[in-house]
Amino acid sequence: MPEASKVNSMFGRIAEKYDLANRVLSFGIDRQWRRELVAEAQDAQPKTVVDLATGSGDVAFALEKALPPETEIIGMDFCLPMLEEAEKKKTGFESKIAFKHGDALDLPLKDNSVDLVTISFGFRNFEDRAQGLREIQRVLKKGTGRLLILEFSQPHPLYRPFYYFYLKNLLPMIAGFCTGDKAAYNYLSDSIEAFPDRQGISKEMKTQGFKVLDAIPMTLGSVALHVGQA
Repeated sequence: MPEASKVNSMFGRIAEKYDLANRVLSFGIDRQWRRELVAEAQDAQPKTVVDLATGSGDVAFALEKALPPETEIIGMDFCLPMLEEAEKKKTGFESKIAFKHGDALDLPLKDNSVDLVTISFGFRNFEDRAQGLREIQRVLKKGTGRLLILEFSQPHPLYRPFYYFYLKNLLPMIAGFCTGDKAAYNYLSDSIEAFPDRQGISKEMKTQGFKVLDAIPMTLGSVALHVGQA
């Protein structure tokens, strides 16, 4: 599991160039991945949503656009520079999203108070994934609350050699050019390689009391959308 202070420092360093790097490194496909998450969120018809590890707020803003205007949306992250980037995006818009500082392992939220929790490419960075899932389970409404985890996964075996060649050799070089911080993206490739596959994450969710509704592979399995119910 990654050390929280190092992850916080890393994202703080790349916050201003984070969105640009995402678009370039994923060839723009990250937008489609997030659209799949938003579609699942719409199906859940939540009244209260918490977007954990919200970063610069891309998913929170997409959710606000897609869900009814009365939906309460909180974007939460433990990296203050990333939250500052999210706040900048609100300038000039009628956004009602509340961006808040908070740790996913100790959520500043009441028990049984949230309809939907979303996490996009942040679950991999939790210092203790089991504790994070327990906290999410605590704040979700029992029996109806939904969890959506969009995260990197282990791709199809035939695609895997090419995928990891890109991750280990090309991605850090391109990211270094975009952000000036190659080391941060060396961590990214290492963390993806060490991350469990869809079945592994489903097992972790079940262990913490979630009913796993789906684990949807995308882009030859390199990304998965996990759907759970509290």
